[in-house]
Amino acid sequence: MSKEIKILPAGLANQIAAGEVVERPASVVKELMENSLDAGATSILVEIENGGQTLVRVTDNGMGISASQLETAVLRHATSKISCIEDLMGIVSYGFRGEALPSIASVSRFRMTSAASTENGGTAEAASISVLFGAAQQPVPAALNRGTCVEVAELFSNTPARLKFLKSPASEQKKIVEVFAKTALASPDAGFTLKSGGRELLRFEPGQDLPARLARLWPPAVVDSLRSFDVSTGGMRLYGMASNPLSSQPRADRMLFFVNGRPVNDRLLMKAVRQCYQGKITSRDYPQIVLFVVLPPGEVDVNVHPAKNEVRFRDEQGVFAAVLGAVGSALQGIPLPSEQFRREWPDGRQDSGGTGSVQKPRPLGFWGRADDASIMDRPPQRHFDPLESDLPAHSLREGTDREELSILPMGKGSPGEHARGCEPQERPGSAPAGDLPSGGSPADEAGGQIRQDAPVQEARGFAYLGQIARTYLVFSRNGESLLVLDQHAMHERIFYEKFRRSGSLGESRPLLIPMEMELHPAESARYLELRSDLVRLGFEITCRGQRCSVLATPPDMDRTSTLDFLREALSGKTDDLRSAWIRHACATAIRAGQELSQGDAMQLLAEWLATEEPDFCPHGRPCAISLGRPELEKLFKRHQSK
Repeated sequence: MSKEIKILPAGLANQIAAGEVVERPASVVKELMENSLDAGATSILVEIENGGQTLVRVTDNGMGISASQLETAVLRHATSKISCIEDLMGIVSYGFRGEALPSIASVSRFRMTSAASTENGGTAEAASISVLFGAAQQPVPAALNRGTCVEVAELFSNTPARLKFLKSPASEQKKIVEVFAKTALASPDAGFTLKSGGRELLRFEPGQDLPARLARLWPPAVVDSLRSFDVSTGGMRLYGMASNPLSSQPRADRMLFFVNGRPVNDRLLMKAVRQCYQGKITSRDYPQIVLFVVLPPGEVDVNVHPAKNEVRFRDEQGVFAAVLGAVGSALQGIPLPSEQFRREWPDGRQDSGGTGSVQKPRPLGFWGRADDASIMDRPPQRHFDPLESDLPAHSLREGTDREELSILPMGKGSPGEHARGCEPQERPGSAPAGDLPSGGSPADEAGGQIRQDAPVQEARGFAYLGQIARTYLVFSRNGESLLVLDQHAMHERIFYEKFRRSGSLGESRPLLIPMEMELHPAESARYLELRSDLVRLGFEITCRGQRCSVLATPPDMDRTSTLDFLREALSGKTDDLRSAWIRHACATAIRAGQELSQGDAMQLLAEWLATEEPDFCPHGRPCAISLGRPELEKLFKRHQSK
């Protein structure tokens, strides 16, 4: 027998709505602060007790609510923000559903006092309305100079099931501080004060700029690493501040996004920002960023979540591309450790203007349809003599002694090292460089050969000081600064860019004896997806059923490396060929724990400085740390005032 369908009582409906809108005391603070801003407030005071569970009070100097409308204001779906369905397509206010006040009032002792502004610039008589866990009382006269004061006491006292899910007062207070700070960052013209138990926790003065407000929230070291950006494109404006990749952290709590002034949690914006930092930080780390996206209201839907903390963009691809460009512009202006060294290195790469500054490449795209012209950026063309060396042309320069360009030491890596995300460890029995096979030709480098004729030298003031833990190479420059390098990370960067250049040229090296591969059905399906990209990288492969023959490979890959790379690419462990190249470069590079001679170290430095993006390995770990006189004086506290 079917049950009778009934209309829910108003009190129960409000409590259900409260479950969507009011998750915790921080939700109350968010809704009330947004109401204050919608009312034109320029000063907002938030007071809490016991983490907001005992009391939340928000007082503002906004336009207020007239006494005759106080009763309507606490009814469900009562709002002054919209009046017709067309208004939903152009929402410019924070609130518009008309659910916040009645939802909060249904699970608390609620009182709202307001003094409305009059047309002649004065203020009407104040009035107050109380709602006891959903039961509204008649408005009564009250005392208030201007604006609105909302008090929410004993939150969730009538819903014990909700009450038990609240955290400790300290945890709830932390959530309130986060909501308070995000709201203040989005409204720099207004002043905000937060108090707990009568003690001031946080204050933002009206008119503060973004760096000044961030300085109240984040440590100086983080704020100092931020760089501003402000880009307008495609009818959008994107502005904010982004951090130096070297100051990344293992949490995402300092990635703040705002869309038309509304704090949001948006996966699209998060993904775009992380792509900007790809290759500059590890996959486990996050940058610090505050990103504001301003676009026409009709281009974004803010009505997709009851708490309005999620949005949906009409043109997601356009927004994604705009974020890449805006944040990328900030990252291009951040000085990196390698720049002061490469200006004086014999490779001598400078900009066309002759200023000596290094040209930074554009952010790399996906190795597929997004880069139809080439798999990756084509490097600048320079003179190259294949009889002297198989190193890429960017290593050579007019007047450079070719003995300085000998082949770098190589080491074969284990697959397990990839799974740790480029965290090379010393392996038992690692042979020092002098014990590796010698006398190999340049073409043997992928097989672990090392040339022993790398010269011992000082070049342009660079002096090799030694190797620490058989992993970190230490150099000085003109006796004024130190450069500490991770030998695995820098060699990994060298090989990654070498593989990338080979792919951009699309050249092939035919094999005298084809290599045969048996493919699993899943590998065969993956091959069909990647076939065109593999061809453009220089592979020539024919398949019959589950059996493939590799007829040609990129010039810089031997048979073993080819099989390893193809197995990696077809396994599905990586999303694209770029990731497979990264893992392949990691396996090919020398290891932590491998001893290098002075000549090998100088050679490694030369090749590393000649790469396009030397400061980070392909996984995003830093390759170098630079310590100049100011940094050393700070470490030794010689000038503590700095």
